[in-house]
Amino acid sequence: MPEPLLQLWFVDDEAEIREAVAQLFQLEGIACRTSANPFEVLKQLSPDYAGIVLTDIHMPAINGLQLLEKITAIDPELPVVVLTGYGAVALAVKALQAGAYDFLEKPFDNSHLLEVVQRALEKRRLTLENRALKAAVAREQQPGQRILGQSPPMQQLRQLIDQIIDAPADVLLYGETGCGKELIARYLHEQSSRKQRNFVAINCGAIPEQLIESELFGAEAGAFTGADKKRIGKFEFANGGTLLLDEIESTPLSLQVKLLRLLEERKVTRLGSNQAIDLDIRIIAASKVDLQALAKTGEFRLDLYYRLSLLQLQLPPLRQRREDLALLFAHFARIAAARFHKEYLPLAVSQLQQLQQHDWPGNVRELRNLAERYVLLGPQVAFATSGISAEHGITGHMTLQQRVEFYEKSLLEEALNQHKGSIKNVMSELGLARKTLYDKMTKYQIIRRDFLDKADDSLDSDNSD
Repeated sequence: MPEPLLQLWFVDDEAEIREAVAQLFQLEGIACRTSANPFEVLKQLSPDYAGIVLTDIHMPAINGLQLLEKITAIDPELPVVVLTGYGAVALAVKALQAGAYDFLEKPFDNSHLLEVVQRALEKRRLTLENRALKAAVAREQQPGQRILGQSPPMQQLRQLIDQIIDAPADVLLYGETGCGKELIARYLHEQSSRKQRNFVAINCGAIPEQLIESELFGAEAGAFTGADKKRIGKFEFANGGTLLLDEIESTPLSLQVKLLRLLEERKVTRLGSNQAIDLDIRIIAASKVDLQALAKTGEFRLDLYYRLSLLQLQLPPLRQRREDLALLFAHFARIAAARFHKEYLPLAVSQLQQLQQHDWPGNVRELRNLAERYVLLGPQVAFATSGISAEHGITGHMTLQQRVEFYEKSLLEEALNQHKGSIKNVMSELGLARKTLYDKMTKYQIIRRDFLDKADDSLDSDNSD
């Protein structure tokens, strides 16, 4: 998990001391901001603040103890280092009792100050890292969308998603057709603080141009021919929640101007109305093409691209995450077996090799369709009608050791899927000791919770675009 960028607020009413301390930290490579106004600093603090506070105890507005109390109310684990006057031991003790991380007497020794501050910064870094890890584990254990896969591209994608779950910014998703853009959008919504409100998905390329404006913005009765009653638009319906604009590249240029204005003002006005409605909404745009390249040819507004692209996520195609094929296939096949009341039979090694040799132009959606045909029609018919061949594969370039490891990992994943994550049953089937099984799972980065019986609440196989 990426380390937070740590910084320091220094609060003191004496300009000379602020300047000297700021220079000291600057020389040590510590980002330091100073202020004589404690209330200014309080506005900048939150439970996510990646840093600490160093404050003088004697100040005219409020004293350091009062500031400490207010900071503790924001986040009791945010380290506050207090500077006291010479001989003010009683105040220092009070500060420690009130939750201060440490105190120093003025005049202080620079090396001692740096040592205390660096320890406090390290404590803050560990606190934020532990919180992020606990939040990530909690999200994985919650019902709802899950992002499956342990390949390096998926691990990197999950790390980025964890960082922006509740970021107050719109998101731009890039990915080929069938990569799972809607699934990622739903995951971002369902794991965020907006999850109790609506998630609305609209395909900009599937709505006739003459209807898309009323579909998005809504319309009053009589706004245009055929508008016989008031219509609530998608933006208004998603208010408080999340709106996915899929295939944003298909949006007409005439509408892109209005989209840009809405994104900047966070207000929507229904067609035929003059009343603007305030929006508290997160926009997720998805595209299968490079919008910046489209902008250079005049097919997409460059200003709209920059407005949408503050946070970008690139979804890897399935051919770049072949390590996840066996896990994903088994996941989709198990869901299909439950839906169609059929038995799920694990793939044979030769069939796993066929999966690895295919280029997957349809990505996850194509794999899901194969898994469903496999359950409904059986392996022979499913593979024969899938167009999967061994002509453009990668296993032919594997060494013997790589092939052995590939098959071993596949067998472990199949066994874990079949037994719904039961370590005891997998040990029995494969004839492995517990330590050996755990060692192999660690070697291949296999995570047991991905195989637990969550077919009813795991990722929806219909959301693979």
